[in-house]
Amino acid sequence: MCDEQPPIKVSTSQSDEDKSNIAVVLDYMSTAYSPRNNKCRSSVSHLCTSDSTFTPPTTFLTCHTPLDYANSHAHVLSAIADLHIASYDIVFAEGGHLQLRYSAEGSHCGELHNGIEPSGRKAKWTAAAIFEVKDGKIYNFTKEWDELNVWKQLGWMNGDEYT
Repeated sequence: MCDEQPPIKVSTSQSDEDKSNIAVVLDYMSTAYSPRNNKCRSSVSHLCTSDSTFTPPTTFLTCHTPLDYANSHAHVLSAIADLHIASYDIVFAEGGHLQLRYSAEGSHCGELHNGIEPSGRKAKWTAAAIFEVKDGKIYNFTKEWDELNVWKQLGWMNGDEYT
């Protein structure tokens, strides 16, 4: 588990089970979002059930599990090499369900992104994630964020067209 987590700005009182579920999810998030610690699916496999699912309503459409997401996110981290979660703005947990709203930031300071040279351009964004935890492991992860807004900030789009 990551020793240092970003601050949680708003939460509610939690049962011991809720606190344990929050710890699992924050461990997953801190690993999946770490350029240093995300070594693809093997980095988070111990945190997920063998039948876990990932629900991507608008982004990461080829991902079907939280392990797939970690793989895909490792590719993103190669381009946004300083990406990090700045804060967990809202954390709610009850009965195996957990909702996060978080703020993240980073710059295109790493490798090429789809042929685009690193520009150093910075981006800040918020995202929401809903998790279901069963027996102390992530069973489902649903993520919602405005990917196009981030790409625009990083210069990965020309107008409304993806570059």
